[in-house]
Amino acid sequence: MTPQVPEAGRRPGHALALAAACITLLLQACGGGVTPETSGGAQSAGQVAPATAAPKVTHYAASRFAEQAAFGPNPALVAELRAKGFEQWIDEQFALPYVPIDGKPTEAVYAYKFNDNIPSGLYSFLDREMVRLSLAAPDQLRVRVMWSLSQFIVTSRNTNQIPGHVVWTNLLYRRAFDQYGQLLRDVTLDPHMGNYLNNSQNRPKSAECPHCAPNENYARELMQLFSIGVLKLNPDGTPQRDSRGRFVETYTQTDVEELARALTGWTFDPSPPNRPERNFANWGKPMVPSTWPPERDAGRKEVMGRVFPAGQSQNKDLDDIIAMLMAHPNIAPFVAQRMIQHLVKSNPTPAYVERVAAKFRDNGSGVAGDMKAVVKATLLDAEARRGDNPATARNDDGKFREPWLHRMATFRGLGCSRNVAYAPNSEWVLSTQTAFHPESVFSFYAPTDRAPGSNLLAPEQRLVDARELTLRLGEMNSLRWNRTLKVNDMQPLRDAGCDVDLFVQAYTRSPKDFLDLLSERYFRGAMPPTLRNNLEQMIRQPTWSTTDMSEGAMRMLAFALSTPTFGVIK
Repeated sequence: MTPQVPEAGRRPGHALALAAACITLLLQACGGGVTPETSGGAQSAGQVAPATAAPKVTHYAASRFAEQAAFGPNPALVAELRAKGFEQWIDEQFALPYVPIDGKPTEAVYAYKFNDNIPSGLYSFLDREMVRLSLAAPDQLRVRVMWSLSQFIVTSRNTNQIPGHVVWTNLLYRRAFDQYGQLLRDVTLDPHMGNYLNNSQNRPKSAECPHCAPNENYARELMQLFSIGVLKLNPDGTPQRDSRGRFVETYTQTDVEELARALTGWTFDPSPPNRPERNFANWGKPMVPSTWPPERDAGRKEVMGRVFPAGQSQNKDLDDIIAMLMAHPNIAPFVAQRMIQHLVKSNPTPAYVERVAAKFRDNGSGVAGDMKAVVKATLLDAEARRGDNPATARNDDGKFREPWLHRMATFRGLGCSRNVAYAPNSEWVLSTQTAFHPESVFSFYAPTDRAPGSNLLAPEQRLVDARELTLRLGEMNSLRWNRTLKVNDMQPLRDAGCDVDLFVQAYTRSPKDFLDLLSERYFRGAMPPTLRNNLEQMIRQPTWSTTDMSEGAMRMLAFALSTPTFGVIK
């Protein structure tokens, strides 16, 4: 039976049932194989070619690469990738200048006291900026890596310190292609992180400062979430076991306490002293060593066997902490697995992790933690690229398209160049994943989350629930609704630079023209025949008004993009 998309406001039970069915199909698709039907038939090998041959990049391969290295394909990016090949494109992305997000508009918040109501536009500033970057930034790879880093080196805007969160985001943006050790040092001294995980309050208790107290939050997460993890790892990222088969812990509670001692004595930059109330942390400046001795534990510390001699300064202890973490055997496979999971696939083989980890340990010039080398190794590895040719793809390839990536790919496929999510009069709800706003330091999902009833790693599936699928089914039609005039209106999408008229015109001409366009923009030119047949039947037997062709076009677009074929990047 061909599924039908209900009219807006009608048959809600059917919509929920369809959403539930889509979840089941998504889970199956994440571990499913590539068949001639789902691959779109025979395709050329794309980027998979002998090292001596010039790469021949197909539309299919370029579109797939854009799903990993950017926020989805659009016609311009696909053409660029086909012309240049993947490695040249990566090198040119590395060479693009870093252009920070301009946080000046958020400083308007300084006019408000802590108990005042803040305009919603200030709270949503970073959302709008992230949409802008995802849709139209020329440095797509830097933005995508920044987005990936933000999901395991986590702060959240739930502290409501808006200018501080922009500075934090710019830190990740700036350091996305730099050395990981420098990134960890900057993270440690960032005032937003200092406020979020309380290291700005980390003090030894003493007679001189009876109100002081140690705070272990940052020390724990620096090891657990940002660098080495809780279990000792083999070079390929698999956990080590002792002689009795038990996992081996990386550090102890005593190590956390000792590391917290080594991290005492940092404070917000006091200059200038007369700052607005909401700039209490001096957001634009890194934290500095406190000049009051009781705020610093200057005694001897020992962390994971590394001795920090008594009498060292805050900066020397911090340098030694970063050197200790960068020398730890866990950090290379730890970072490698997270970058692979966020860019390419949820369930990488140990061999893939080990190859990328090797580049983290040594970029070929004796440098550890070179993120350019790590990113390039992640994207160009044979395991990442084998799916460019459907005939060589494997069952364990792929990852769920988490809500943010799904929405940005949707609008990039439409050719949108501006903030669709905040188009005037639209009722679009920004899904179940808001940029930089996870519930906790543990992010939107854990890297060890598995698909229900399966041993496959599928972290992003945690966000793809019935509510998310219902939003996907209805969002394109919602964007057409003008709340003020109570009519359907395509103008918000046109104002955002979207090619909606191209899709409506194709829909008006014939199902074939419309489905060809959908296939090219969203399915790498290889829409599965079953999906294509289902969509064609629905177009020919509509359950909605046919007086406005834009309604049918947007409904069919939403339905197609709610299916497993689009919902899982294979």
